[in-house]
Amino acid sequence: MSILFNEQAGIFKLDALDTSYIIGIFDEDKFVSHLYYGKKIIDSDVNYLYGPLYQVRPSVLPGQAGRIMDAVPFEYPTYGCGDYREHCLEVETADGYHACDLRYESHKIYPGKTHLNGLPSTFEREDGDCNTLELVCRDKVLKLKVTLLYTVFEHLNVITRAALITNEDEKAVYLKRAMSGCLEFDHQNFDVLTLHGSWERECGPVRTPLRQGKVTTGSTRGESGPTDNPFLAVISSDVTEDTGEVFAMNLVYSGNFLGVAEGHHFRGSRIVMGINPVNFSWKLGQGESFTAPEVVMVYSDQGLGKMSRTFHDLYRRHLIRDVYPDTLRPILVNNWEATYFDFTVKKLTEIAAEAAKCGIELFVLDDGWFGNRNDERRGLGDWFVNEEKVPGGIGRLAKEINHLGMKFGLWIEPEMVSPDSELFRAHPDWAIQIPGRHRSLFRHQYVLDWSRKEVRDHIYGMIHQVLSGANVEYIKWDMNRTLTETASAALPADRQGELCHRYVLGVYEIMGRLRDDFPSLLLENCSAGGSRFDPGVLYYSPQIWGSDDSDAIERIKIEMGASMCYPLSTIGAHVSAVPNHQTGRITSLETRGYVAMAGTFGYELDIARMSEDEKAVIRKQVDLYHKYHGLVKDGDLYRIEDSLGNPDYACWMVVSKDKKEALLTYIQIHALPGYFGAARRLRLKGLQEETVYETKVISVSAEVRNEDVHREGADGTEKTYAALNLTGSALMNAGYWMDRLSGDYMGMMIHLQAK
Repeated sequence: MSILFNEQAGIFKLDALDTSYIIGIFDEDKFVSHLYYGKKIIDSDVNYLYGPLYQVRPSVLPGQAGRIMDAVPFEYPTYGCGDYREHCLEVETADGYHACDLRYESHKIYPGKTHLNGLPSTFEREDGDCNTLELVCRDKVLKLKVTLLYTVFEHLNVITRAALITNEDEKAVYLKRAMSGCLEFDHQNFDVLTLHGSWERECGPVRTPLRQGKVTTGSTRGESGPTDNPFLAVISSDVTEDTGEVFAMNLVYSGNFLGVAEGHHFRGSRIVMGINPVNFSWKLGQGESFTAPEVVMVYSDQGLGKMSRTFHDLYRRHLIRDVYPDTLRPILVNNWEATYFDFTVKKLTEIAAEAAKCGIELFVLDDGWFGNRNDERRGLGDWFVNEEKVPGGIGRLAKEINHLGMKFGLWIEPEMVSPDSELFRAHPDWAIQIPGRHRSLFRHQYVLDWSRKEVRDHIYGMIHQVLSGANVEYIKWDMNRTLTETASAALPADRQGELCHRYVLGVYEIMGRLRDDFPSLLLENCSAGGSRFDPGVLYYSPQIWGSDDSDAIERIKIEMGASMCYPLSTIGAHVSAVPNHQTGRITSLETRGYVAMAGTFGYELDIARMSEDEKAVIRKQVDLYHKYHGLVKDGDLYRIEDSLGNPDYACWMVVSKDKKEALLTYIQIHALPGYFGAARRLRLKGLQEETVYETKVISVSAEVRNEDVHREGADGTEKTYAALNLTGSALMNAGYWMDRLSGDYMGMMIHLQAK
């Protein structure tokens, strides 16, 4: 059993693969205290970890009990009884009082994992590789019970946390803050790593020194958001990709969140993560419970790379469900950047026909197929087919696409409504709004109140009817607008603070119904790009559109940032047209393909207008995808260099679990003058030192000159590269000399195979 309880000492010891997490029931007053988190301790007797806590026991210094509360490293700190640091739980009583004091009451340890009601969470697989501790705490004055849930994944460096809060009093109480987890450290020698950005530049790593005070990340947008991802890590100041300690948190939630790293006045630090308390309140009547979302905690003693690979392994095997962990995703072509709203069935089938000839497997019809949706000003909420644009309906179009040998997919944005729509004219109160206040429009749309069952059922009924009448095998679920003026016409005044969380629960319910009713459907989420890129969404859809910025060079930053905690197989990535529609950059078709292959892979352009040479390149890319995407999907990612740390080039590699195969991708962002100044030595990672690898260039970018695609060696002929046989020790220690490429934005893919 990976969870042990020393009853005499009152200590719980939780052991993951290389990790120990230790909790103490401190003093006769039964404070639940955090004693240790980090590299595995093999000792069974760890009583000494109480250490300096013995000096501040309330039973020894009863006259200082209130002051002592600000020094105890609590597992689940509360507000109002003397702990002034960042806290997890704040409660308001019916009389308006704010104080909570939790003490240990009981516990149970059992194999497996508890499902969180209404919320996504990681799960146990059939091999029974996790165990759970339930710690029951109670505030006797409030008659409030808090059950702290800890699950240990024995074969990973992962421990998850959640909290279940139950009111057992006759009077209602109001939760003003209900965070998911807390970590305590006895020093502040950390940097804080978070993922920030904006629309079209999501998931940029930001590293901030921790001092006394607070470093925060969070969202109040109603979604996890493009500016802040629900990820926070405290890292030793010497951390690199391969060295140093990392303590990371990732919240399995898709709504408002808050992560805080606080350096406090005792020169220690506290990290908390959970639902953002801004505009949050939850009324608990007698016997009612509230579940705080799950937070995933990952420990690494080998830098950011090991942290990322741990997250990837957990999410691929214990969060993404059904067949998707073991199934290659189809290569798709989406019509959006090819046609936008201006399409006909003839145009769509022309694109699909040419795509099918290139080996592309899925055609996706994007925005504009429903209601009076001829531009972004109208039609959202009217999920019935516009047969003027799609004669015969989606069923007929799907059959035409299927006859070409392709699957068919469809775009929806079910959470939104346009003022110019039949739905809004019939039910204006279904939009989120504050009575008497101006309703903000964004992208000419409002947000539907998905806290209301009748709204969810109506929207889902229309979408279900469309999907039931056509062979739709893929859905792109979009969300292009954040929440403002948050109020619900269906909630009483003392429950308005519940709207944002109830909204998220409603989204989860409908995504779950969609998956249950259409189990073979491939669901890809999108939120104005990667705005809702979080583990909560991954529970329902195995891939999420990485960003609306499809420029290859910008996408390197976004994809490598997202890879801090999300597997490459979850990052929706496409090859788009040049000049790029977002940046105007011209990049070779090969380079665009290399970057998109570090994701789910697809195309978003008009293939029917491409030259035969370009279509030949696409056919080669399709072949490369089928040969190597299994490796990219399941292998271990090593970031060799990215464009955040080096403005001249980016490089990453994926290594198979058995270390017998690897795929290296190199992108030259800026060409440097002179041969020796431009050639680079790359020290590879993740290989077996004694193994000999055949190292072979399998693809090289062509330059783009006046849109003519060609590649030349020094003598004017196409350049070829000889395979090298090198040991893993040579490749990792001495390095691989990357040949000089002739221009900006060029790239190369190299395959390594154990001999």
